[in-house]
Amino acid sequence: MFKRAFELKESRGTVITDKEDALDVAFASIQRNREALENYSKNNPRFLSSLKPVRVPAEPLVAKLMAETATKACVGPMAAVAGVLADLAVKDMLNTGCEVAVVEDGGEVSAVSNVPVDVGLAAGDAPLSKRFGFRLKDFPIGVATSSGCFSHAVSFGDAEAATVFCSNAGLADAAATAVGNVVKGNDYQTAIQRGIKLAFSIKGVEGVLIIYKGFVGTAGKIPKIIKVDP
Repeated sequence: MFKRAFELKESRGTVITDKEDALDVAFASIQRNREALENYSKNNPRFLSSLKPVRVPAEPLVAKLMAETATKACVGPMAAVAGVLADLAVKDMLNTGCEVAVVEDGGEVSAVSNVPVDVGLAAGDAPLSKRFGFRLKDFPIGVATSSGCFSHAVSFGDAEAATVFCSNAGLADAAATAVGNVVKGNDYQTAIQRGIKLAFSIKGVEGVLIIYKGFVGTAGKIPKIIKVDP
């Protein structure tokens, strides 16, 4: 396997593959789609700032996918940016003939693989952060986590982690933001249930895990939980 970290402006992550040239393809994909998004947003600045769904553009593809998935989750398009970039990179990697294509962008994971893939859950300084993770076996899969406590991304909730599983990372990214936004308040169990209910109101969400004030709630199809050595 080949593994390489990358950093491109605000995009930071890791690529794993069984074919070395697919690494360069992934980086080129992220750079190309970031540039397309930047060029589009120059004439459409609301696309970057809106916290609600916006009109879905015909192009570029990255903006189109972001707007589509954000509409499903009823959030702004930037809530899906990392996941969509990861999905597009995986798609380009698969065109090289590789059988393992895993892209983690800012904590959001898009993966297609013929072998299991282990991912850890990071939630800042929360007690459970980097203590457990998931063994991914069913592909394609997207995994995304939103936090109201430990992330630079905008969240209106207070969850340590709201992790969503979908068939693609773009939708998982947008849905995790939506779920994280509603997990708040002093009734911790009710807050978690509210997040779970919202998650499954979004078409395409397959599973959700929420950590809030020491409580953990799960629902739907969750990959096998594994212990992670911090």
